[in-house]
Amino acid sequence: MFPHERSLVAKMKNRPFALLGVNTDRNLAQVKTNLKSQNLNWRSWYDGSTGGPICKQYKVEAFPTLYVIDHKGIIRHKFRGAPSGEELDKLVEEMVNEVKK
Repeated sequence: MFPHERSLVAKMKNRPFALLGVNTDRNLAQVKTNLKSQNLNWRSWYDGSTGGPICKQYKVEAFPTLYVIDHKGIIRHKFRGAPSGEELDKLVEEMVNEVKK
């Protein structure tokens, strides 16, 4: 999934789009290793564990979970599990285009 997310961030550069991550690896050292080895090009927060405060607030029940939030802060879609790249790209493109209107 990371390769697609990296390409999406690059594709949306200079457009009204941001990808944010919440990491739930075992410990902070593992997070830092993964961020570097996977070459992640977006902001990511460490939630401490699968039951951390961010996961609790957003009711994360599966990994990965993706929320697509529009420019008004409204959750437009929640994916439990990895969506297809095509599905995610289409949804993001539609929402970015709505900002232009």
